[in-house]
This record gives sequence, C-alpha cells and structure tokens, in this order.
Amino acid sequence: MPLIKKGAEANLFLEKFSERMYPADGGKVLVKERISKRYRDEELDRKLRESRTSLEAKLLSDAKKAGVSTPVIYQVDREKTSIVMEYVEGEVVKEILEGLDSTSRRNLCRKIGRQIARLHDYGIIHGDLTTSNMIEASGGSVYFIDFGLGEYDSSKEARGIDLHLLHRTLKSSHFQVSKEAFQAVVDGYKEEFGNKADGIIRRVKEVESRGRYVPKEDRK
Repeated sequence: MPLIKKGAEANLFLEKFSERMYPADGGKVLVKERISKRYRDEELDRKLRESRTSLEAKLLSDAKKAGVSTPVIYQVDREKTSIVMEYVEGEVVKEILEGLDSTSRRNLCRKIGRQIARLHDYGIIHGDLTTSNMIEASGGSVYFIDFGLGEYDSSKEARGIDLHLLHRTLKSSHFQVSKEAFQAVVDGYKEEFGNKADGIIRRVKEVESRGRYVPKEDRK
C-alpha cells in the first residue's frame, strides 16, 4: 500500500479498489490513517484519534447532504482510526489556479464560494480551507477533501475564520491573483447564502484586523 502523503495528523495511502473492497471492481481508493502522538497519554491519544476519525467521516457525509462534492466513504475503522474513501481523479486547485485565464479563474472561485456557503449553511466548518484541499474533477465539480480539522459550528466567528483561512492561503500561495480570486469566492458565497452572508463577510474583515485567532470557547 504506497504512501502518497505523510502529514502531521494522518498518512494517506493509495490502494486498488479490488484489493481493499471488492475483487471484481476496478479503480482506486484512498486510505487515511491517523497517526498516534507519542507525547500524549496512550489512552487519551486513542480516544482522540477515534473521535476525530468518526467526526471526519460524518462531516464528509453531511457535506455531501449539503450539496457539496466530497469523496464517497466506503469504510470507517475506529480501532485502526482509518477511513477508506473514494479516490477523486482531477486537478488540485492549488496547481491550476494561477494558470487559468481570468474568466475561468473567477468562475472556479465563485463555484468554490458557493460550496463553502453550502457547508456553512449546514453548520459545517471545514477548518482547513486551502487550495490544496480542493480538486476540480473532469466534469467540472469541485471536490472538498480533508475535513480532519472540521467541526460543527454555526457562529459567525467560526464561519469568518474559515473564510479567513482561505483568504490567507490565496495571499500566501497565489499572491498575484489573490484579490481577484477571493472576491470571486465572496461573490459565490453571497449568491448561495443570500443576506446571511453579509455579517460573515464583515466578520472575516474583523478577524483579519485582529491578526490572531480566537479560541473556540470564546467565539460568539
């Protein structure tokens, strides 16, 4: 089972669908396994990894219910703290965003903004909205992946921080197109969320003016 990405919280492996699930089927699956943290108490570490694994699987499932494209979950193993999911074929947004013409880039970012609004309207916070966690599939759908830092929170603060993270990513990784790209995200967000978006967009600006994050328990 080849390792394709080693992260701070989890490792990703690519495996043949026939070897992991059903022999008669082709294709590939992605296996996400949470990493044990040696500095934590062993029992606490196990419980945290179990709960995060279960929560991520539920977030992925609920995001799909909200109308957001996410990988299909095939299997959740609490004991091994792993998730077997669909391997999404496509292009990572981080790799293509700057190479698009202006019209295509705005269209893609408006689509991303609408997807984020659907998540937020359902009470889901992605927690790591970066262009590395978005894949444009061949049919044009934008898949959101890696909900490992996600949560359920309908507060303006949480939603504002979620959007702020994307804005920060655009400015740091796509500086030359960041202004245009984020404005298109905001436009799509407003199109989907309606009048409820205004207060959240204001909160993004407030978060950026503070220059720091607010602990979850202090969010209003």
